[in-house]
Amino acid sequence: MLKQTKFEKLFSTPIMRFQLEDHVVLNAELLFEGEQMRSADAGVSKSNRGGWHSKGNLFENEYPCFQKVQTAAKEAVYQVTRKVSSKVDPEALRLKMFAWMNANPTSGYNAPHTHPGAHWSGVYYVSQPNVENGSSGMIEFLDPRSDLPHWRILEASAFRAKRTIRPMAGELIIFPSYLVHWVHPNENSDDRVTIAFNATFRRPKA
Repeated sequence: MLKQTKFEKLFSTPIMRFQLEDHVVLNAELLFEGEQMRSADAGVSKSNRGGWHSKGNLFENEYPCFQKVQTAAKEAVYQVTRKVSSKVDPEALRLKMFAWMNANPTSGYNAPHTHPGAHWSGVYYVSQPNVENGSSGMIEFLDPRSDLPHWRILEASAFRAKRTIRPMAGELIIFPSYLVHWVHPNENSDDRVTIAFNATFRRPKA
């Protein structure tokens, strides 16, 4: 007879999703302020292809709509950190957050990339055009483990090569910054608009 004594999931990659309540009004304010920024500045080139990426740290912007997103992002970071570790109080650490706005018009996308130097990365969805078919605007995460092709035969979710999702407007998603991800081209005539951010912990100053 075989008796199971323990089961572990080693080296798992945590992803956590949230929904902001009353996001409709907030998103309208974010879209308005984003349009003002886009008309005043061409932005910068990062992973964006055919899209717009804002300059500087958006969380330093004093407009209430951006501060509301920062508050939600900070709470999400604290929650996911507590999920993965009960040995550290994240609020006892110093937390640095850096954010920017992305706007992908038709055919705009984000190339595969990571966010080196941070602990968590996240995306808040301001506008996600509806589509019935295809992968328009979806975010895709790639398995960071390289020696797993022969495991695909088992068709187990733990060993699949990628995970593709399409969060809705008002949703916030958190993932480890080392995780390679990219955004599929927007096939809709409406812009896909998000606020992305990095969260980095530091030990308290002595």
